[in-house]
Amino acid sequence: MTLATPVLYTARLRLRPFTDGDVDSLFALHSSTYVMRYWDSPPWTERARAERFVTMCRTMANDGTGARVAIDRVSDGAFVGWCGLTAWDEDCRSASLGYCLGDAMWGHGFATEAAHAVLRWAFDTLDLNRVQAETDTRNVASARVLEKMGFMREGTLREDCVVNGEVSDSWIFGLLRREWQPSAVQPSRP
Repeated sequence: MTLATPVLYTARLRLRPFTDGDVDSLFALHSSTYVMRYWDSPPWTERARAERFVTMCRTMANDGTGARVAIDRVSDGAFVGWCGLTAWDEDCRSASLGYCLGDAMWGHGFATEAAHAVLRWAFDTLDLNRVQAETDTRNVASARVLEKMGFMREGTLREDCVVNGEVSDSWIFGLLRREWQPSAVQPSRP
C-alpha cells in the first residue's frame, strides 16, 4: 500500500514532498557537525547521501512505510528542514516521528509547528493510535518540542548509540491519540 506524501500548511510553513531540487539544501543540513551532534549517525560527507535520502523518501511512500516532508518558510520559500513519520504500521496504527532543522531556524517554534502539522495528519488522516519519537538525552531542546506537543517520556535507551566512538543514551517519547491536543498549535493555510 502506498502512503501519499501530504502537502500541509501552517501559519508560517509549507510541508511538501521532497524534490531533486532539495538535494543541496538537504546536504548542507546533514553535513553540519553542529546540527548533527546529537544524531545517531555522523554528518554526511558526500552529496550522494542527500540524493539517496530523497530517493528513500519516495521509496517509503511507495512502500507505505512512512512519509517525510521538506519544510519551507512561507514568507520567503527558505528551506527550514524536514519532518516525517517512519515505521508506519497500519495494523498497529503506530509510527515514529522525526525532524531535523537547520540551526538558523532553531528557537523560532518551527520544529513544534511542523511536527504539530504532521501529527494532525497522522491522527486525523492515518487514524494512528500512537506516535513515538526518540532524542539524545543531551538534546534538551528537542525534548522540549516533544513535551510541548504532549509526548510523555517513557524511558531511556542506555548507550544505544555510538557515533565516532562517542557513546550516548536516548529518551523514548510516546503520544497516544487520547492524549493528543490538536488545539495546542493552530495550523492554518496561508
